[in-house]
Amino acid sequence: MGIDNTFNWPAVTEKTLAIIMGGGAGSRLFPLTKERSKPAVPLAGKYRLVDIPISNCLNSGMRRIYVLTQFNSVSLHRHIGATYKFDQFSRSFVEILAAQQTPGDSSWYQGTADAVRQNLTDFLNGPFDYFVILSGDQLYRMDYRRMLEQHIEKKAELTIATIPVGRQDATEFGIMHTDAQRTITRFVEKPKDPAMLDSLRIPPSLLKELGRAPEDELYQASMGIYIFNRETLREALANKHMDFGKHVIPEALGKYRVQAHIFQGYWEDIGTIRAFFEANLALTNPLPPFSFFDATAPIYTHMRFLPGSKINGATVRQANISDGCIISDANIERAVIGLRSIIKSGSTIKNSIIMGADYYEEIRPARAGEPPLGIGSNCVVDHAIVDKNARVGNGVVVTPDGKPDKCDGPPARWSDGTDKPLWYIRDGIVVIPKGAVLPDGYWV
Repeated sequence: MGIDNTFNWPAVTEKTLAIIMGGGAGSRLFPLTKERSKPAVPLAGKYRLVDIPISNCLNSGMRRIYVLTQFNSVSLHRHIGATYKFDQFSRSFVEILAAQQTPGDSSWYQGTADAVRQNLTDFLNGPFDYFVILSGDQLYRMDYRRMLEQHIEKKAELTIATIPVGRQDATEFGIMHTDAQRTITRFVEKPKDPAMLDSLRIPPSLLKELGRAPEDELYQASMGIYIFNRETLREALANKHMDFGKHVIPEALGKYRVQAHIFQGYWEDIGTIRAFFEANLALTNPLPPFSFFDATAPIYTHMRFLPGSKINGATVRQANISDGCIISDANIERAVIGLRSIIKSGSTIKNSIIMGADYYEEIRPARAGEPPLGIGSNCVVDHAIVDKNARVGNGVVVTPDGKPDKCDGPPARWSDGTDKPLWYIRDGIVVIPKGAVLPDGYWV
């Protein structure tokens, strides 16, 4: 079902400000977040995670967007500054609001609600009636106008996007319970008690309305996507609450008209290495659950003007190959190959993500004793993530076989003079960190 075109959408979206939360440390995505913030983590070979919510906003007609940042934010700032530019006669913008110390507050962001509170004066200075608060690390495609439409029609003061999940997954989310009009009446964070879970099930009448079987055991999980009215946001943050999910939302249920917007499309919270790995590799399926091949709602990213990839005699099955790659007589099976990836002859890349590089070899040639940029000859890379600018020598084997699901490799001397691991295993996936150098014959 599409949006209601009887709405004066330009007038509504002009009064709507989008706020994307990009400040979290992303510790569960370490080591991918060792040198970058979580929204700046590369996705699907050529994008960044933050491109998803920004593109959803632009495709929804929302063109005034703030991104709140804090940890390891240099690459995120560079990406947004290079990508999202509007002409000088437009009131559209995608701007960074970095954490800062002020005379009134000397602390960094202490949570999602605190991050919005610290910038609330800037937000309220604009002529905005509605504030859409989004996460910077989720993979989904949503037209926020449908959520806005429900918010306005129901005269809600706060609307929360929810997604139906099964009983097992419900224990890992904040679960909402609604009445027949989708007004949220209860919120329980990660319910574990069986009796509590039973009481939170989506009722059969609402399941039928959603096109689901009445006997389905489903629950409404919060997606971390909120629409606040102007005064509601001001009042909800007139306190010391640090987090929306833990503090602001539970308190709001007794004070405001709070609606649930039930979303039934694909949605993945990219919170762990395993979730990131599986979401990327799912894109290689013949019919992926999330498709970047949607001309009606494209995902935008930085234009790099790279040449088309060159493949010299390789065998490729189920792979996403980005621009500017050179692949020579390799075997690639179910893999995501990022920008400027170099893969030499005889190598096998299987069930893996190769993030590529920020530059070609001639821009930063190998130092004495280093292998060239990319994957060398006769390598095996299986169930692994090779981060950007890695140099993998000839005959290297990277696999988690026979190792614990979580461990760190032995410290090694890096080119910057520090001693740190050349590899990590998280959730059973080997991660080669950004800029790592694996010499010829190295075995992980």
